[in-house]
Amino acid sequence: MLTKSWLAQLPLSEIKRVAVVSGGDINQAYRIDTVQQHYFLKVQAQQQSAFFEHEQEGLKLLAPAVRVPQIIASGEIAGDAYLLLEWLDLGQGDDADLGRAVARVHQQHAAQFGLAHDFIAGKLPKYNHWQNSWADFYIEQRLMVLADLARRNHYWNDSRQQKLQQLCQRIRAYFATVPVTPSLLHGDLWAGNVNFLQDGTPVLLDPDVFYGDREMDLAMTQLFGGFSAAFYQAYNEVYPLRPNYEQRVAWYQTYYLMAHLNLFGETYGSALDRTLRQQLQSECSCEL
Repeated sequence: MLTKSWLAQLPLSEIKRVAVVSGGDINQAYRIDTVQQHYFLKVQAQQQSAFFEHEQEGLKLLAPAVRVPQIIASGEIAGDAYLLLEWLDLGQGDDADLGRAVARVHQQHAAQFGLAHDFIAGKLPKYNHWQNSWADFYIEQRLMVLADLARRNHYWNDSRQQKLQQLCQRIRAYFATVPVTPSLLHGDLWAGNVNFLQDGTPVLLDPDVFYGDREMDLAMTQLFGGFSAAFYQAYNEVYPLRPNYEQRVAWYQTYYLMAHLNLFGETYGSALDRTLRQQLQSECSCEL
């Protein structure tokens, strides 16, 4: 729990109550009640204030297209990084509205793939330097980075490496003939990072943004469930997907399973192996 002296250094007055709340795997999280209103506080112990710069950039990039928490303040207190956001009172909403909101996010485009800065303060490094080729970006700055990390963590083997290399060959062959527009991606679009306000407005939380192939975000929505058919139908009405999208889902789920392998160990090893086999067994058309 945060000390009174720590809390006194926040840019808030008349704090009445502090309560621990769920904040994901990475951060300590709190609800802060003042006389005037409520706030959501994230704390990353023993990190510099720069730790939350990537999340703040993501919230700013997403804000023109979808509702996100408003940034109140950020900084460093007693060697701990913090990010203070507005508190959102959540309710229920329509998955179709969420699908349309995500489509609007993906309609935010850039000239290249990547982002203006890397994020290497977290457990999984994100190297975002700009690339003209999506295949180069995804293979070199996502898949191979996690394969190298898994090797250092003793979660990698020759079979996984061989299948990953075959996947990379398939990705390069496909994108050699199929153009893709760099879209703003949430970057971690699972059910735990989406919600609704009490009036039904969709909200996106905890972004890990960069500009990439929008199919990557959608593949993540299918990995752990939580999104109904209405979400995908509404999305496709606003921003139609390329033909044969379902055949490429495993390409992108491979990345997220490699991420979980590095974070949580062999608990995700069998799912990764199954996905690597699946993408090799399927036929993928390069039709536009």
